[in-house]
Amino acid sequence: MVSTSQNRTERTARLCAETALFMRDHVLSRVSHDLRSPLNAIHSWAYVLERKIDSTDAAAQRALGGIRTGVEQQVQLLEKLVDTTRAETRKLRIERAPFAVAALTGEAVDDARTALGDARGVTFVLQDTTGAATLDGDRERIAQALWLMLVFAAETSAQGASVTLAASASAGAAHLEAKWHATRQALTDEALAHVLEPFARAQASQQQEAGRYAWVLALCQRVAEAHDGRFEAPALVGEGEEMALVLNVPLNGA
Repeated sequence: MVSTSQNRTERTARLCAETALFMRDHVLSRVSHDLRSPLNAIHSWAYVLERKIDSTDAAAQRALGGIRTGVEQQVQLLEKLVDTTRAETRKLRIERAPFAVAALTGEAVDDARTALGDARGVTFVLQDTTGAATLDGDRERIAQALWLMLVFAAETSAQGASVTLAASASAGAAHLEAKWHATRQALTDEALAHVLEPFARAQASQQQEAGRYAWVLALCQRVAEAHDGRFEAPALVGEGEEMALVLNVPLNGA
């Protein structure tokens, strides 16, 4: 257990680094996906044009060949870029061992309070009804996801606000939910204390497309998937509206 302020500061730095690493992975995947679609369309239309243009027109055929070659090179470059940079996070390794859920939630709240809660004046309220429930999973990875959920809640809270972590265990799963009243502009208010990177906060403050979560929460999604669980992150809504991030993880490993 972390016992000193120096250790907690170092832990905050490590957690921020992990958050940034997984966000980078997610951003590269999104960019790669969004660029592939138009590149594939250009490649397909080049073949269509090739059949329409006179085969004896050497200049036109060379131009079309150049288009196809250029597109293929760009796709290969994207694949190489993503494959190289995602090497650290492509397969999230987890080390399973049983642990008490209640102890974890308490430590996650302490870590989040040290990271940003105290500086922002945000109060964390823990409502844990898990009792003696144990979870067979990677304790540190789940702790990272919980920490990020709570820190994100604090980042999107006004000075002196309150964030609740509700933890329960039922139907063979641990249900971990961070609830608060979100204030979108708090993410980019330079008068407030922050712990997440400026780029991450700026992106999270933007209007998200339906079904897509803020990039900075990618670590939570990956941890949930690695445990055959589920992560829910609705888009930020109006100022002062209640928001919840939810992490559901089976108590017994697959």
